[in-house]
Amino acid sequence: SPGAAAAPGRALCALVLATLGSAAGRPLGAESVCTAPALAKYSVTFTGKWSQTAFPKQYPLFRPPAQWSSLLGAAHGSDYSMWRKDQYASNGLRDFAERGEAWALMKEIEAAAEKLQSVHEVFSAPAVPSGTGQTSTELEVRSRHSLVSFVVRIVPSPDWFVGIDSLDLCDGDQWKEHVAMDLYPYDAGTDSGFTFSSPNFATIPQDTVTEITSSSPSHPANSFYYPRLKSLPPIASVTLARLQQSPRAFVPPALDLASRDNEIFDSLSVPETPLDCEVSLWSSWGLCGGPCGEPGSKSRTRYVRVQPANDGTPCPKLEEETECVPDNCV
Repeated sequence: SPGAAAAPGRALCALVLATLGSAAGRPLGAESVCTAPALAKYSVTFTGKWSQTAFPKQYPLFRPPAQWSSLLGAAHGSDYSMWRKDQYASNGLRDFAERGEAWALMKEIEAAAEKLQSVHEVFSAPAVPSGTGQTSTELEVRSRHSLVSFVVRIVPSPDWFVGIDSLDLCDGDQWKEHVAMDLYPYDAGTDSGFTFSSPNFATIPQDTVTEITSSSPSHPANSFYYPRLKSLPPIASVTLARLQQSPRAFVPPALDLASRDNEIFDSLSVPETPLDCEVSLWSSWGLCGGPCGEPGSKSRTRYVRVQPANDGTPCPKLEEETECVPDNCV
């Protein structure tokens, strides 16, 4: 009968509507809803591994020496993004990556908290005044805001930084107890400098955020260009460990970029990255010298542009001679 024939169609329609309704109820971009207990607190430890042994090429020793900016992050939901690979950096991230100025990025986070209700907490940790060292802080997440993002600027650099993007600390119905991640350098896509100490040279048009590797950008002048390596060693790492505590009402703390302690560890175990010697092109041949009527000699020179390090290829000879016939002699 017509009614019997329509029944399967109505059932299929109801199933489709139910599926769509379920998907619409999830946070944007999330695969599943976090059902863990309402609140969880974590310690965050950032460790810089930027040493002259691991990254010998153009390692900054002066004005300023290698160091890390303050860490700035947020606990948020899936409808907020502080930064993302292959997407354009916001004005706030640009200011932070280029100059270490946090004001605009803070305003963006606050706007997301007010308009989208997508940010639960802003957290920070003080700067590390050397390439190797640690700094730490604490953060609090809840089931609706279980993602964590942060950035730390590489100092000095054109617009380079490290960080994590939307790390989910929730695992279904429970919180993750411990997360450890290696960190690698990123280019914010707003400055076109190749070296740590490059002058400001805006990228027009702006490029997307990209990961810096041992072969990209593929240019010998790039401070991270190590063609002998398949991949760069980690330049930093981060560890998040859950703190045991009783759930409580959360009171947002005042942002303080310099209130917590940090430590410097110069004896951290780091890999030794070989750096090959680089020399200039040969100069022109000099004048041919020698007595009249006899074979003479002339020479040319070159100089060392990059000294080898960590068992890298040694420098070749810097002077070369060849026989010649004197053109003008007395």
